[in-house]
Amino acid sequence: MANSFKLSRRSVLKGAAGVTLTLPILEAMGADQTTQLPKRFCALYTANGMSLPKPEHKIDEWSWFPRGKDKENQFVFGKSTEPLKDFRSQLSFMGGLYHENGPKSDPHQCSDMWLTGAPLHQSNRQTYNTVGLDQVIATHTKQHCRQPSLVLSVDAGTGFLSRTGTISYSFKGKPIPAENNPRQVFDRLFRSDKNSMKTKRDDLHRRIRLVDAVLENAKTLNKNLGKNDREKMDQYLASLDEVEQRLVASEKWIDIPLKTQDYSNLDLDVTNEGKPADYYRNMFDLIALAFDADITRSVAFMLNREDGMGISDTFPLKLGMNRTHHNLSHAGDKAGQLLFAKYDRFLSEQIAYFFERLNQFKDKNGSLLDNSIVLFGSGASTTHYSKNLPTMIAGGKNMGLQHGSFWQEKDAKMSNMYLSILRSMGINAEKFSDSSGVLNDSIFTKV
Repeated sequence: MANSFKLSRRSVLKGAAGVTLTLPILEAMGADQTTQLPKRFCALYTANGMSLPKPEHKIDEWSWFPRGKDKENQFVFGKSTEPLKDFRSQLSFMGGLYHENGPKSDPHQCSDMWLTGAPLHQSNRQTYNTVGLDQVIATHTKQHCRQPSLVLSVDAGTGFLSRTGTISYSFKGKPIPAENNPRQVFDRLFRSDKNSMKTKRDDLHRRIRLVDAVLENAKTLNKNLGKNDREKMDQYLASLDEVEQRLVASEKWIDIPLKTQDYSNLDLDVTNEGKPADYYRNMFDLIALAFDADITRSVAFMLNREDGMGISDTFPLKLGMNRTHHNLSHAGDKAGQLLFAKYDRFLSEQIAYFFERLNQFKDKNGSLLDNSIVLFGSGASTTHYSKNLPTMIAGGKNMGLQHGSFWQEKDAKMSNMYLSILRSMGINAEKFSDSSGVLNDSIFTKV
């Protein structure tokens, strides 16, 4: 007789002190759950806003946001986003979004709060930040993949408050260190050790014990430090926590071989000191391969840092322009605004490459892009303006997203869009940050 016992896919185990653990996907949850295809998320951030030229310069066609409609009543891509026009049916522009806490905070904190929406202006808060959208998603997807999340940036590390080098924040509000070296990222995600499984497992256990010991010693030391040193140590502890989570998650995958893939497209010798396009495209290749092999389902990639920080500020110079990225973002003259828009176009070319790669990889019911929600945008509009944040959403066709539009709503909450993303991914959160609901009458049809 067949077992009629059925579990909800949101079933949890309750332990002491009210602690709950989400169960893995079990056969008792039904065939529709065990055969469910991956739902992925990728956040791509660029600093310093996008080009929205001043009307008096008469270069409106270079606006990052679409301007007007064509004869078929479709929005018209600006010249800075034209490289993305082949993906019209797979993307939408989102206008009018902002974080309510944005105008209250230092404008340079916009990257810190982009994925969190936290009230960073409140100096009396015990923690600086709150959890980022990518990490909320990671907690719901990590049981299915080798790595909970992949956090990348051009400069690596965490940077420092208001000049962050990462856009990802843990549930404790701590910045999660980003990686930037293509070869190191590849080795961590894809390298197959030729040693025996026993040797790999023993090495893994040794590394976990080592991290445990370091964590314990660091926490003891932290109690005796001053405020500034404690803040530095908190970042270090957050980094160790992240390493430990990766190591623990790796053990159950040791005996499971990676999907066979073609890595010939990669150039792991590229660095952020070389040609910007080569660097970005190899990083995007790594993300696409990680999604295809189901190594992770949550990615955050910081393409540029705020306020002239880091090597990415010099990328326009490497492209033959005569000003740095942050300098261009403040340009009030026509020539400067045009160059800023042309750098936006360069970024659009790299994003288009990424979308094409996601379309080339196939799931059972479509491309990776159909089963991934890609968020691309900035934490400022122009010159540190914290409203009408430039935002694009791509992919997610199989999660109910309907594209090809320029959605606009004055002063719409960014956190409402984030809640809409969570719901679209099947994560039934009641709230995210300061959200007041989901985006109604928008591209999200399953919220």
